Amino acid sequence: MAAGLSLGPAPARRDLLTRRIRLLVATTIAYNLIEAAVALAAGAAASSTALIGFGLDSVVEVSSAAAVAWQFSAADRARREAREKTALRLIAVSFFALAIYVAIDAVRAFTGADSAGNSVPGIALASLSLAVMPVLSAAQRKAGRELGSASAIADSKQTLLCTYLSAVVLLGLLANLVLGWTFADSIAALAISAVAIAEGRSAWRHDSCCAPALPSMAPPGDACRPGCGC
Repeated sequence: MAAGLSLGPAPARRDLLTRRIRLLVATTIAYNLIEAAVALAAGAAASSTALIGFGLDSVVEVSSAAAVAWQFSAADRARREAREKTALRLIAVSFFALAIYVAIDAVRAFTGADSAGNSVPGIALASLSLAVMPVLSAAQRKAGRELGSASAIADSKQTLLCTYLSAVVLLGLLANLVLGWTFADSIAALAISAVAIAEGRSAWRHDSCCAPALPSMAPPGDACRPGCGC
């Protein structure tokens, strides 16, 4: 064996990381189910495209986390790796579906079909998510990188996306509440759509790469396909 060549974590450590990812995924699913219900209800009450988009992003987060949970429910490493491609595709498609819906609704709102109202529950929810999501994302990303799981890393990025979206939605809701800028809601929604497209492309490109998802996991001489970015 070549000196300095890393073969990844030992079996015991790999099992620990797998259990940790399962726990983080379960926590993410539980939180996002609550977040989705609150955001969608508050968004419907206030006719807020941004809040509805935020709630739908939570639904996408649940589908993404469920895809990773399905992957890691396999009994052995070989089956988990075989499921990774499907998990990444599901994550990417979820992002694209979210982007299309939110963009259409945001444009409709810009034309004056609906005027977003104020939402104090939405502001509270976005503030809470801004605190919770970075912690979940960092923990899953760390475990996913050590384990060498592209789907776990992609799911952690989606959780981190929720942090950015929480900030965008919070700013939009505050601008509407304090300054009366109803158009800020549609701008926040379009930002959600743009970020979702970018993250969907990232997950899809990971699936198309023939080399390991992380440079540190690749043996000397291996390289990603052009444009893979891994």
